[in-house]
Amino acid sequence: MMASKIGDVVRKIVVSAEAPKPVGPYSQAVVAGKDMYISGCLGIDPHTNNLVTGGLEPEAHQALKNMGAVLKAAGVDFGNVVKTTVLLADINDWPAFNNIYQSYFTGCFPARSAFAVKDLPKGAKVEIEAVAVVGRITEED
Repeated sequence: MMASKIGDVVRKIVVSAEAPKPVGPYSQAVVAGKDMYISGCLGIDPHTNNLVTGGLEPEAHQALKNMGAVLKAAGVDFGNVVKTTVLLADINDWPAFNNIYQSYFTGCFPARSAFAVKDLPKGAKVEIEAVAVVGRITEED
């Protein structure tokens, strides 16, 4: 094993059996140092590997449950998320999505950007990726 050098960063692949397997050549999440990068989460049922039915609302709930499972596998939760990116197939779903989103993120909301996109994998209505910090969070004003 090589000796560590000043500035070296440990990278760890995060895998959760409670979240769907990736649909391509990528990891569910990667932790580098104290930063956790969570791949885009779709509303895929981890038991069937199929998109849940019913449109945006069930998909958004399932996508966020999947993200929660990946966060849990790294020993953190939604309170550790500092940035999300939301991809919507229809920007008119924005108000309904916000109602669901705010039930998972409480207190200090993470920074967020959102985009309407032409298509998402598997014909999904929403995809959510995130950046989290691994470790104890202390809030300041």
